[in-house]
Amino acid sequence: MMATVKLSFSPAPVHVRTARLVGVAVARRAGVREDLLDEVRLAIGEACTRAVALHRQYGLPDPVYVEMSDSGAYTVRVVDRAPIEASIGLAALPPDELAKESLSEDALTTGVGFALLAGFVEDLQVRPVDEGVGTEVRMVWPAGRA
Repeated sequence: MMATVKLSFSPAPVHVRTARLVGVAVARRAGVREDLLDEVRLAIGEACTRAVALHRQYGLPDPVYVEMSDSGAYTVRVVDRAPIEASIGLAALPPDELAKESLSEDALTTGVGFALLAGFVEDLQVRPVDEGVGTEVRMVWPAGRA
């Protein structure tokens, strides 16, 4: 039976831990291998931290949205409502220019987040949301109940 868990939270760092805990619990239930659960926890935490940082940087009161589904594979979507150019701007800077930038903690978190996510998640997609303003980070891990 397919399960979908939806979670939304105000953009405060304290709620990221809750998203990680729920995400790992759903991953375990979906049959994600035990040796991948640390990666799942770290990736969900990083994606949510990035979304919270963007919301705080732009003064957005909208909640961060997280959806976890176990239909075939374990899929996690983290959606922020910041402008898409904000989500990709820092990652697009060449390393020599990045080194010269004076970055706020939130800006640094936002830009470095994609590099960290790429290290944790083999199947990672980042794209604009279907409706309105924002970015969707989609992460997929193999799952299978024994």
